[in-house]
Amino acid sequence: MRNPDYLANELLIEFESTNEQSLLDLARNILDSREPDLRRLPMIRYHFGAFEPLDNALSILCSAGLVRIRRQGVPGQVREHVYLLTAQGRQAMTDLAEKAVEISWYKERATVVARVAGDTGGKALKDRQYLQAEYADTELKHIIAPITDRVRKRLNEIMQGQTA
Repeated sequence: MRNPDYLANELLIEFESTNEQSLLDLARNILDSREPDLRRLPMIRYHFGAFEPLDNALSILCSAGLVRIRRQGVPGQVREHVYLLTAQGRQAMTDLAEKAVEISWYKERATVVARVAGDTGGKALKDRQYLQAEYADTELKHIIAPITDRVRKRLNEIMQGQTA
């Protein structure tokens, strides 16, 4: 969601295996709407991939009862964090999305991201990002590079192949 060009790329990957036209259409919509330029929220690459401390943002959502966090593992050796949207959180998102088009974008993109991710765990998703040279080659503590131009080129090649 923070890197729409990476999401568009994942949609193209899925399109190539399923031939589902709606995936190609959505990737084209993401790129044509300038979403990668307008909605991109850069992240820093650390030792284990993109990272940003979530404590401040999540503490607000948790205190309002909108999100719950489950940690798997033992204290001091947490293996995984599972973030759960509560029924109250789902209702708040629905209400906000109905009242403001700007917010409905987040709901729509979260649905797309969830579909692309499927049942895949965080490590496997991170490994998929490392398949992108721009991501893998980003130096530690630097902003992860966009892939917009490459994905646009790939989209155009796919679309030309459809008309041939």
